[in-house]
Amino acid sequence: MRALTRVRRTVEERARQQPDLRDVFLCHAWDDRRGVATDLHGLLEAQGVSVWFSEKDIVLGQPFLREIDRGLAKSRTGLVLVTPALLKRVDARGVSDKELSELLARDLLIPVVHDTTYDDLRKVSPLLGSRNGLSTEEDSLEEVAVKIAELVSVEEDLTAHVG
Repeated sequence: MRALTRVRRTVEERARQQPDLRDVFLCHAWDDRRGVATDLHGLLEAQGVSVWFSEKDIVLGQPFLREIDRGLAKSRTGLVLVTPALLKRVDARGVSDKELSELLARDLLIPVVHDTTYDDLRKVSPLLGSRNGLSTEEDSLEEVAVKIAELVSVEEDLTAHVG
């Protein structure tokens, strides 16, 4: 967690500047949307983290890419759920690749590696693979959600500084 301190500082700064932003944007492969991505989303929300999640935030009839663009703009930081499915999608330059490019450009992302390895990730995305992040090989998905909540929960910190 100490290695993610820079992300924490960025989250705090964006929270001061734009308090109405979501805590995180959840980038995931389409194939994971009803599985591990939904699980992580639920665990994060149970920890009080506000999550932009395509399955919940894009309503039928809305332009998919434009809604993702809005979600990226309205989130303090991004989580990239790295699974075998995501590695295939990024390599094929799909929507996940576009989301990842934006998050990398803003230096606002935390990789969460699940059912794959950082070595596999570095083969597809050396930039993302070089980022400090979390892995379900080391922690359960529940523990990952708790750590992310600790990292991005700034409301208590900001009100403590104001009061």
